[in-house]
Amino acid sequence: MHRLIPRAPRSIVKGFTLLELLVVIVILGLLAAYVGPRYFSQIGKSETAVARTQIEAFEKALDHFRIDMGRYPTTEEGLNALMVRPAEGAKWNGPYLKKAVPNDPWGRPYMYRAPGAKSEFDIVSLGKDGAPGGTGDNADVSNQ
Repeated sequence: MHRLIPRAPRSIVKGFTLLELLVVIVILGLLAAYVGPRYFSQIGKSETAVARTQIEAFEKALDHFRIDMGRYPTTEEGLNALMVRPAEGAKWNGPYLKKAVPNDPWGRPYMYRAPGAKSEFDIVSLGKDGAPGGTGDNADVSNQ
């Protein structure tokens, strides 16, 4: 007869091995490397879209200003003329914007020029880099 000798129960080990943790970290790193650039490029595109939308709102407000005043604001009056009555503004019926003139999505004021290079006025944001020209996120955004 064999007699069974009771053994001490093995301790149950809970947790992950170092190798398993390293594999998970590598997988997460690969996912971040793949998804990260795509996510951040979308942020740049959304800032450009915001700038375009704001410029379109300025164009509409400037058209209302012109209907009332018979002219667009001068370069010196700028976009501020949409919120504050100009010195020669007897027919001014503003404010033409609901809120103060915002900065562009990159925190800089929009440039306004009247007469413009190609139309009666130009509204320009210099993009992310704040310098004329550029490509991608650094490209200028204008009403042209």
